[in-house]
Amino acid sequence: MSTITTEPRLNLKSVTPDVSTAMRSLHLAAADAAARAGLPAPLLELLRLRASQINGCEFCLDLHARDARAGGESAERLDALSTWQGSALFDAREKAALALTEAITLVHDGQVPDAVYRAAVTEFGEAGTAALIWVSTVINAYNRIAISTRMVPPSPAPAG
Repeated sequence: MSTITTEPRLNLKSVTPDVSTAMRSLHLAAADAAARAGLPAPLLELLRLRASQINGCEFCLDLHARDARAGGESAERLDALSTWQGSALFDAREKAALALTEAITLVHDGQVPDAVYRAAVTEFGEAGTAALIWVSTVINAYNRIAISTRMVPPSPAPAG
């Protein structure tokens, strides 16, 4: 019987810096494609945060919640993110993007449904949908890296 610990494991960046650099380049290329497609940065943070919620990635949850707040996202919307489907706080475009991100994140449950894909293309066009697929794929990869290496969020700054 194995014991599960929460101790951080190896630092992939220092052990495999070339692969870490390539992953960072992929992240930047996906963000660039999203910008060229006119996707707003706050939407991308919501997608990254939602995928991280589903995957249970503590490190990425902390990082993207902070980034979303810094980008002007409201606490009310962040609190409602896990129940976005029934929330009036998210518009049709955001819901289409969130549905696509969830389907990609949960691809083991089946394929990305045609209706989800079509809704994304309707809202974002092919270039926007391609960017959404890349952004969702990259955050899922980062979630898996952070979880498998047990990355922990930085300690909060002391109040004072």
